[in-house]
Amino acid sequence: MTATAKPLPQEQRQKQGQEHGQEQEQGHGDLDVRIAALAATLDEAALTGRTVPKLTDSTELDVPGAYRVQRALIDRRVARGERLSGFKMGFTSRAKMAQMGVEDVIRGLLTDAMAVEDGGVLDVSGLAHPRIEPEIAFLIGEPLTGRVSPTGAARAVAGVAVAYEVLDSRYDGFSFTLPDVIADNASAAAFGFGDWLPFDGLDVSTRGMVLEINGRTAAVGSSAAILGDPVRSLIAAARLAEEAGLPLQPGQVVLAGAATAAVPLPSGAHARVTAAGLGRVEVTTR
Repeated sequence: MTATAKPLPQEQRQKQGQEHGQEQEQGHGDLDVRIAALAATLDEAALTGRTVPKLTDSTELDVPGAYRVQRALIDRRVARGERLSGFKMGFTSRAKMAQMGVEDVIRGLLTDAMAVEDGGVLDVSGLAHPRIEPEIAFLIGEPLTGRVSPTGAARAVAGVAVAYEVLDSRYDGFSFTLPDVIADNASAAAFGFGDWLPFDGLDVSTRGMVLEINGRTAAVGSSAAILGDPVRSLIAAARLAEEAGLPLQPGQVVLAGAATAAVPLPSGAHARVTAAGLGRVEVTTR
């Protein structure tokens, strides 16, 4: 004879449902607290110019969780008065993807406080591992988000410029896993760009690029190192913007990725990045 389970009385079912809901709320609450604590660790490290052990040394962190930490980290900066000003793309080199064991790019968020005017001065005294790399930047002219074609991406661009990004990892020894670097806002520290040029019909796929430090060539590369064409990085940025719920807005900037490996950037240095047909951008450190 087969036993048949009797239905639970309505009151007992309601009680169990309430208890389950409370457990879920408690779980979400605990996760929110942990995300906030991790973001605070990275933010305080940046503010004090010190490094910390990788987050993954002491906590489990996957990619979605890492992006939540990144967002919480930027929210802290916004709360201090900074304004979101665009995206930076990372792992846009096939070699870097292979090194990190990934098959997709990552993104970080830019704020206005990270921007340095062309020819300006950047104080690197508070940075732990400052490094600079030559980039291509896009100025967004129309809202851009979701899965777009090259034509659709180009239509949203108001200008293109030679650029640089200064990286600075908050981790000891500049060592990290994929979730760690995402949580640390993809190591974004500062950026600058040259004069904006009209993008209509301009091919930026194979522009020769040179990074000079104190008048000496430090790195030579091509914009082709950026996913074969920086426009592909822009298309990826639109996709990631939709996933983040942060559509790219007019006036914002997308740093498409590095044309060469990053080079150490000491204090008292003058750096110049040039790109064939796109001009140059300069910065001095102190």
